[in-house]
Amino acid sequence: MPWQAILVVALTAVLVWWFLRSVAMRDVWVAMAHARLDLVLAAVAVTIQTYVLRAWRWQTLLLPIGRVRFRNAFRTTVIGYAASNVLPGRVGEVLRPYLLARAEALSASAAFATVVIERVLDLIATLLLFAVFLLGRSVTVQTDVMWGGASAAGAAVLGLAALLLGARHPNLLAGWAGGLAARLPGRLGTLAVQAAHTFVDGLAVMRRPGALVGAFGLSILVWLSIALGVWLTSRAFDLTFRFDGAFLIIMFLVVGVAAPTPAGVGTFHWMYRLAVTTFFGAPVGTAVAAAIVLHAVSFIPISLLGFVFLAQDGLSVGRLRRLAPIAAAADGAPVVALSGPPADGGLA
Repeated sequence: MPWQAILVVALTAVLVWWFLRSVAMRDVWVAMAHARLDLVLAAVAVTIQTYVLRAWRWQTLLLPIGRVRFRNAFRTTVIGYAASNVLPGRVGEVLRPYLLARAEALSASAAFATVVIERVLDLIATLLLFAVFLLGRSVTVQTDVMWGGASAAGAAVLGLAALLLGARHPNLLAGWAGGLAARLPGRLGTLAVQAAHTFVDGLAVMRRPGALVGAFGLSILVWLSIALGVWLTSRAFDLTFRFDGAFLIIMFLVVGVAAPTPAGVGTFHWMYRLAVTTFFGAPVGTAVAAAIVLHAVSFIPISLLGFVFLAQDGLSVGRLRRLAPIAAAADGAPVVALSGPPADGGLA
């Protein structure tokens, strides 16, 4: 076993232990036994809805390259996220544009560039929803968090403005990015330049700012759908915070799944537990039970559906692993694309 895999296994084991420490497992089982199955099943349906929205968004981003059939956009989106759930290195991010480009006869590098833009749109959308949560609190709390909410909203607006500017003037943004990356030392600078060029290529693909605005609108719907899944699962365990409270939990989960553990195991659970016990007064046993079920709802259905699509296409997980370096070369993906976390963390 490679040393990287040993480290990942060790990190996962430590995080799971940390998540379950000082927890009375009897309380966890009781909470699961009393959870509302109808709300959990509704959350599963919302998970599938989220990936339908992701596929529609990807179709919108791909419009300047060519029209893509929804069937292929949806299937490759699901396969990509399933691959990232079970394989190391976030390989799904380079596999799905490669598989879609092969199915639709598109440029693989251009398709990969739209995945980079997806990351940025996801970051902007989550910041904006987080700002909505902060600014929507009571007057007393709002006084304390106004600066944070305004900062998140401002960052989101500036990020969207930068995307629109870059879509119209990609060479200008390339010059800025290249100048900044050139100040970084050695290999870090090389990787930064490579990542910057890939990002600028993605903006060059966006020759229609209208398509970018449409994709941003769909990004908001994607994250509202994710928030709905979080809220429904939490309600199934009688955690009755307001719907916008899910925006706060999502910020914790996004940070959690950034850790290089398989499907966010351990970090996802711990961050959910931390959020609902700290901000919503959830009992620890209930928080642990809800975290386990939410993780299952978020990752298992889409992974199973991805395996079904793989079998239909005559592929396997092992074949995907061997395809990953081929896909990266075809996509023109920088190394950081295989190692860095997606902005949405693969949340469902």
